[in-house]
Amino acid sequence: MSSAPLTLYGITSCDSCRAARRWLEERGIDYRFHDVREDGLEIQTLERWANRFDWRKLVNTRSITWRRLPEVDRENMTWTRALATLLDHPTLLRRPVLEHRRFLAVGFQPAEYAEIFERLNKSK
Repeated sequence: MSSAPLTLYGITSCDSCRAARRWLEERGIDYRFHDVREDGLEIQTLERWANRFDWRKLVNTRSITWRRLPEVDRENMTWTRALATLLDHPTLLRRPVLEHRRFLAVGFQPAEYAEIFERLNKSK
């Protein structure tokens, strides 16, 4: 996998991110970890993701960050407001996000990761 850039976006304290990292490392898959809390997010990245997935899939509505947002903001969330809110509060991102030039996965499901990498290996 080292021939194509693979980035895992998340935060170091997130259990799902740790599980995804462990899954990748156990299989010898090279990746770069982007800590959204430390490194932030860029609007271009969020727009790229939101063009592939409904923005609602990118927002963790079960997080403490979401619950701390004013109710009026949560109720009136739109694509534009969601991206702006994710820029201001990167920990609101549903994690992890695994990005490769040929796929994007939101959240960690071992079976989904296995399927993705199986397809990638077959297409080499």
